[in-house]
Amino acid sequence: MPKAPEVGSPVPDFTLHGGVLVDDAFERRAFTLGDQRGAPLVLAFYPGDDTTVCTKQLCAYSSGLEAFTDLGAQVWGISPQGVDSHEAFARRHGLRMPLLADPDRSVARSFGITAPGIGLRRAVFLVGPDGDLRWKHVSLLGATFQSVDELTRHLAAVPR
Repeated sequence: MPKAPEVGSPVPDFTLHGGVLVDDAFERRAFTLGDQRGAPLVLAFYPGDDTTVCTKQLCAYSSGLEAFTDLGAQVWGISPQGVDSHEAFARRHGLRMPLLADPDRSVARSFGITAPGIGLRRAVFLVGPDGDLRWKHVSLLGATFQSVDELTRHLAAVPR
């Protein structure tokens, strides 16, 4: 299994299909990491749509989205479920950030966060505007998640 990128190193580029809930429409498209150059990005990997901790995590990030956008950042949620599952999840909970599908876990593998039995570890990676990793947290058990306050504290320290 590949190791997670180290802080200060380039984050591997990827493209995943996903969508974002805008008003009543779930806008589907491809999301490419490299297209985000010039702005910070929060990559929130989570094990599954509609699971207890994942729902709490994504709802917290969605309700706190302005804290991220005020710092010029987007938040992308990434999990193995398909885009249809993500649409239902976003609609059910009013999630306002893009949810990306990594069904074969290839992106999770490139970040070194796949795990036997659970599929992938809950992890957050803060990518700087230059495409380099600026901060990361990879959970061992995934029963908790990094708060909006914790993430924005680290995000505020990212060079622009």
